[in-house]
Amino acid sequence: MPTPYDDFTPLASQDYTALPAEVIANRALLRDVMTRHGFDPLPSEWWHFDYRGWQQFELMDVPLEELVREAPVRTPAPH
Repeated sequence: MPTPYDDFTPLASQDYTALPAEVIANRALLRDVMTRHGFDPLPSEWWHFDYRGWQQFELMDVPLEELVREAPVRTPAPH
């Protein structure tokens, strides 16, 4: 990817182009997958996406430990 996570230099921009072709392709793949699944990119950060319509959801402040306790147990599907 173009930068480490949480880099706020111009290199982190979604449209920064002075990068190797493989990096640009990886960034484009991430963007394509995220936008196809309902997320919009933040132009200044290649890693930052917001879910479309996020405003309609109530904010939550739930500790990760609580989410893990309440997560259903998943059994791997047989191959």
